[in-house]
Amino acid sequence: MKKLLDIKNLYTIAEDDHNKKILNGLNLTINEGEVHVIMGPNGSGKSTLANTCFNSPKYITTKGEIIFDGEDITDKSPDYISKKGIFMSFQNPEEIPGVSLANFLKTIRKAKTNEKINIASFYKEVNEYMDQLGMDRSYAQRELNVGFSGGEKKKTEILQMLILDPKLVILDETDSGLDVDAIKVVSKGLDLYKDENNSILIITHTPSIIKNLKVDKVHILINGKIVKTGDASLADEIFKNGYKDYINEEN
Repeated sequence: MKKLLDIKNLYTIAEDDHNKKILNGLNLTINEGEVHVIMGPNGSGKSTLANTCFNSPKYITTKGEIIFDGEDITDKSPDYISKKGIFMSFQNPEEIPGVSLANFLKTIRKAKTNEKINIASFYKEVNEYMDQLGMDRSYAQRELNVGFSGGEKKKTEILQMLILDPKLVILDETDSGLDVDAIKVVSKGLDLYKDENNSILIITHTPSIIKNLKVDKVHILINGKIVKTGDASLADEIFKNGYKDYINEEN
C-alpha cells in the first residue's frame, strides 16, 4: 500500500511566541485509500497539525519533515501544497465579498489544472454536485460565503473539495457547530469524494461525522504528539470516557 502522507518526528513552535512549543515529535502515516481520525483535548495541537501540513506562517517547524506523495513539502508554499493535492476545510471559512461562488470555483479549478475550462461542461458539473449536496443552484451566483450560515459555508467547502478532487482532504473540526442536516451533507460529500486512491484526515470532537464512514485508524493527540492509535472503537471509547486516562499517562 502506497504512503500518501508521512509525517516524521515533527516539532513546531508558534510564530508569535517561540517559547510556545506545540507539536512535540509527532509521527503520522496515511496510506492511499485510508480514512484517519485525530482526536484530542483543546490545546493538544490538532489544528496546528492541520495548518503545519500547509506550512502556515503562524507556525514554525523546528524539526522533522512532511512527505506528501513522495515529496518533502515541509518548506513549500501553501499554494504549491494545494496544487500538489491537499485540501483543507477550515473551522471558520472566510467571506470574500465581490467574488461569486461560481467564479471562485472556476478560478481554483483553472489554477490547479492550468487548462482552459469548457464553461458549459464545468457549470454542468457544478450544478450536478450542488444537486447532490442539496444546495440551491442560485448560491453559485452569490458572493462567496457572504451572509451564509455555518452550514451553508460548510456546503460550499465540500463543493470546492469535489471540484478540486484532491489526493488528501484534511477536515479541521468541520463538523463544529453544525446541525444534523449539515453534517449529513458533509458526510454525503465525503462519500462522493472517497475512492481507493485518495485519503481523508478528520480532526473532530464528535462522533457524528465519522459514524457513516469506514474509519481505518483513530489517533489520540496529547501535548503535541500521538499517544495512542487504534481502530474505530477507540473513538467510541473517547466519546464515552474522555481523555483522562491518556492525559494521566502523558503527564
